[in-house]
Amino acid sequence: MSLLTDLINLNLSDCTEKIVAEYIWVGGSGMDIRSKARTLSGPVGDPSQLPRWNYDGSSTGQAPGQDSEVILYPQAIYRDPFRRGNDILVMCDCYTPQGEPIPTNKRHNAAKIFSNPAVAAEETWFGIEQEYTLLRKDVKWPLGWPIGGFPGPQGPYYCSAGADKAFGRDIVDAHYKACLYAGIDISGINGEVMPGQWEFQVGPCVGISAGDQLWVARYLLERITEIAGVVLSFDPKPIQGDWNGAGAHTNYSTKSMRSNGGYEVIKEAIQKLGLRHKEHIAAYGEGNERRLTGRHETADINTFVWGVANRGASIRVGRDTEKSGKGYFEDRRPASNMDPYVVTSMIAETTILWNSA
Repeated sequence: MSLLTDLINLNLSDCTEKIVAEYIWVGGSGMDIRSKARTLSGPVGDPSQLPRWNYDGSSTGQAPGQDSEVILYPQAIYRDPFRRGNDILVMCDCYTPQGEPIPTNKRHNAAKIFSNPAVAAEETWFGIEQEYTLLRKDVKWPLGWPIGGFPGPQGPYYCSAGADKAFGRDIVDAHYKACLYAGIDISGINGEVMPGQWEFQVGPCVGISAGDQLWVARYLLERITEIAGVVLSFDPKPIQGDWNGAGAHTNYSTKSMRSNGGYEVIKEAIQKLGLRHKEHIAAYGEGNERRLTGRHETADINTFVWGVANRGASIRVGRDTEKSGKGYFEDRRPASNMDPYVVTSMIAETTILWNSA
């Protein structure tokens, strides 16, 4: 096994200019992350320099067997923490051979919204709090829980330390460092309220970059849990009963919100979000109704309410924002399995482009 490890850790830059590019894309379910690798003749620093590639869309639920070719368009480059050296990870989106975005390509529409001059002028910032649950591979039960049983009630586990309270920290720390190595704007991690559940935060990121970076961070976590032999779950309510669900709280601000008088802009934006509550909920993740019950730090899925420092609200405004009269707010409705391209662009479209009159 030591020979295998030695081979995996070979530094290719010692003997060749060639690099490995891992092309990453979102599969047909909307949550399955796919990837495959190819050799390039030398280092690449811009996605426009990368060749487009194809894959069998009939094997990912994205194309019929008789016309299965789907084309990958490289969109963003990150350093590869697994192969290291000059090797790269490439976030892609997916098109037909005729150049049309396939139905599961949510990035294409998001990019159009973020490139709108009115949206671009507002320099939209996003910070996404991605919660997830670690499960034992063979029994699909949370890490650290008695098999077939339950741990003690919630309370001791949030931001905890100790072998009887924090489960999977090695995975979490490995992911943290891998994201920093890759160039992801990961801003922190913490243990969550339910044991075996964790959170990482990506941001602040501007516009479409928030979606790119969160998807690559998810890919890194999938790879690391694969190595550890642990199953990664983005289910918004992995355990029924008196346990917290898993969300992807999305923090948001515009240039106007961050400027003097921004609190009034924030209140206007929240009012617009309230008027389109049902549309947002429909796009904020599958199974979210199991999580948004009005309990466990959520608002009821059918109710839109906002408040200052209220973690039981749909939208939470921080005390600092209220005090300074400018800043950001947090949309607490997105589920852990949401598509960040959809959520971020929808928030921007509703608050900047949509006319509620």
